[in-house]
This record gives sequence, structure tokens and C-alpha cells, in this order.
Amino acid sequence: MSHFSCDCVFSITTQQPVTNRHSRAIGRSRMSLPSHKAAYCIPPHTLTRLAREWLAEDTPNFDPAGACVGSQEVEARLLCKTPHGVLAGSSFFTAVFTEVGCTVDWVYQEGDEIGPDAITLTAVVKGPARCLLLGERPALNCLARASGIATRCSQLQAKAAERGWRGEVAGTRKTTPGFRLVEKYAMLVGSVSMHRQDLSGMVMLKDNHVWASGSITQAVKAARSVCGFSSKVEVECRSAEEGREAAAAGADIVMLDNFQPQELHVAAHALKEEFSGLLIEASGGVTPENLAMYFSPHVDIISLGCITQGCPVVDFSLKVQKPATPPSLLER
Repeated sequence: MSHFSCDCVFSITTQQPVTNRHSRAIGRSRMSLPSHKAAYCIPPHTLTRLAREWLAEDTPNFDPAGACVGSQEVEARLLCKTPHGVLAGSSFFTAVFTEVGCTVDWVYQEGDEIGPDAITLTAVVKGPARCLLLGERPALNCLARASGIATRCSQLQAKAAERGWRGEVAGTRKTTPGFRLVEKYAMLVGSVSMHRQDLSGMVMLKDNHVWASGSITQAVKAARSVCGFSSKVEVECRSAEEGREAAAAGADIVMLDNFQPQELHVAAHALKEEFSGLLIEASGGVTPENLAMYFSPHVDIISLGCITQGCPVVDFSLKVQKPATPPSLLER
């Protein structure tokens, strides 16, 4: 049976000292956090809060169907019907069922690739029938969505590894409102960078910020005066000239937005030649199909909105096993 844990254990690979204010080797020294320990990053009280919110959304008052099934103990089998899906979100799934008095025993660990079969037993849930059915849909929604994102992330990371690209594949803030924590967590399980969590996490100056400020230089200086040394400043740029202005103004990261691959390679190389410590991010128009075209030793980060937008889910279903003897009226 799965339990929440407050233990937070990280294994960090040895990293060479950085000799300037930027880290050129953002992907050269990865944090080797086993996927099944990713859940340690989520505080137990956060899991409990989310589970209660999801349950309250689905059952705000009465559950008339609960009277039909009663409280007899039942067993349900969690079946995965997407071959080679990556399991993510098991802690959310377990948290939901814990809230309604059920237990979950997992066959697979977080981050495991579920087998190649058309239908694979993934976990067993036990508890009172009406309680188990209360948790079914919220728990499945989380698991299907998180596993779908982790599966896509794993596939993207595999493409980078196959080509020997040592940068970071990253997600974006294009997440489902109210569901960002789950979706960002799934990126972590799928071994890609979560990017910034929210507007508070890092300053990213997009075109609208620049236009409202008057210039890239003014926007960067204004942002730096507020966040000081504790936050990186990234600027979205539409040309190499804009990237040069951003770097000269003190930006830590230049995002080359909607560049064609060859145009990107030339611009990234030129910027790295002039600003050796600058981080370069490529974004816009990148898909799983054309990802490899953007790989370059001068590009440190490639972010993709499709990690969360339009990402297929992993198909799970929960099947209650028929009891040996039907429940009596008193058990209902």
C-alpha cells in the first residue's frame, strides 16, 4: 500500500564550478532524481488539499448512486489500456482514495513504463463500494492526464538522447487552469525541465512587456531593479538583433521565438560568440516531429507548448470485481 512520505532525498550529480554569472552547461549536469521519488517534492498537505478540492468539485452535496451500491468492501483493478505509457500521478491517485477511506496497492512505480500489452494491471484499489466510486473519476482524471504528459516528455527526452543533444527539453506555462501542479509534476516524472512554475518564479519579458516598456533595454533594467540577484531575467526575441540588445542589457536568457531551424542555429551561434555566458532558449513552432531540427550545441533549452496542449492521455479504467455474494439490504 502506498503511503505519503515527508522524506525528500535528492541525488545531485557532481557539477564543475561556473566561472561567470551564467551557466552555459545547463543540460550538461542533470539532477539524477529517480522518477519514483519525484512525489517527495509534493508536500503531503498539498496532496490532501488537492484531493479534497477534486472530490468536492465532483460531489458538492449528495451522491444518490451511493445508496445503490452500499458500503460493502470491494476490490477494483486499475487497468492501463495504452501500451508503453509512462506512469505518473500515482500519488494524486492514492491521495484521492485515501480521502474516501480506500487503499491502493501499486503494481508499477512512478515513472515506470507500463508493459506492451493491450491491457495491463497497474494497481488494486480496496474499500467500501460507495467510497471507492466517489474517488474513481477524480483519481482517473489525474492519472490519465499526468501519465499522458510524462509519456510525451519521455519520448521527447529520448529523441534528445538519441541525437546526443545535451540541452534541456522544457515545458511552458501553457497549462490547464487549476491543474498546473499536476502537469508540471508530470514533466518532472517524464525527465524534462518544468521551466518556471509561475510569474513569480522567473522574469520572462515577452513582446507585450517590451512594447509597454518602450524598449528591451528599459524592460530588462526595470525588471533587474525589482528582482535583484535572486531571479533570472529572460527576454523573448524575434531577431538576433533583439537578442543582442537583451544580452547587452543584462538578460540571463534569450528566447529566440519562432525562428526557423537554420535561422536559429546561425543566431544562436552568433550570440554565444559575443556573449559566452548567455543561455539560449528556442521556442515557437517546435513539435515532436521537428524537434531534432532545432538541436544545436549553441541552444541550451528547447521549450514546447505541446507538452501540455493537445497531449494525448494514457487510457486507464477502474473495474470493480464482482463480489462472490451480493450485498444484503442491511449492508447498503
